[in-house]
Amino acid sequence: MKLTPKEITRVALFSSLISLSSLILKFGGDILVPFSILPLMVMLAGAVLGSRMGALSVAVYVLIGLAGAPVFAKPPFGGIVYVLQPTFGFLFGFIPMAYVIGKLLEVNNSRHFLRFVGAMAVGTLVMYLVGIPYLYGIVKIYFGKPFSLWNALQIGMLPFIGLDMLKAVIAGFVAKTILDRLDQQGSIK
Repeated sequence: MKLTPKEITRVALFSSLISLSSLILKFGGDILVPFSILPLMVMLAGAVLGSRMGALSVAVYVLIGLAGAPVFAKPPFGGIVYVLQPTFGFLFGFIPMAYVIGKLLEVNNSRHFLRFVGAMAVGTLVMYLVGIPYLYGIVKIYFGKPFSLWNALQIGMLPFIGLDMLKAVIAGFVAKTILDRLDQQGSIK
């Protein structure tokens, strides 16, 4: 994948924004899956940067964390051992989430607000399709605890789906506004 300096800068900017958002505005303390604004930033990365660069910016964030930088929301905050955290599946799911959002918005270049919200909602479901089975597998298989797929849904999705859909609406509005402004300035490409 060959990137221009402008694309590299945009990917780095969004990787930085995602890293910062993982550390601020998180709620839930020691619960298994904390609430944060991280999904909102991932949605924006996919929508604003597109499928390829959006997914790349999220992958860079995940790789930076796995390399040891303290950019993840829960202890140990980074390092390869983080793959054993039940919530790592959601972080990994952010990569296809950004890709799907970008791809859905690239298919038809319509700038209708509901298209943005729909793409964000579908991307969120992709994140859950990766994160929930991972949560289930780590708790059931690695930790060896009695845990069902229904328990994983109760812990990893049901408390968050409403707020994630609200994030989809907010991200849709913000992404549409950013892209409309960039179009007006002629600096989108």
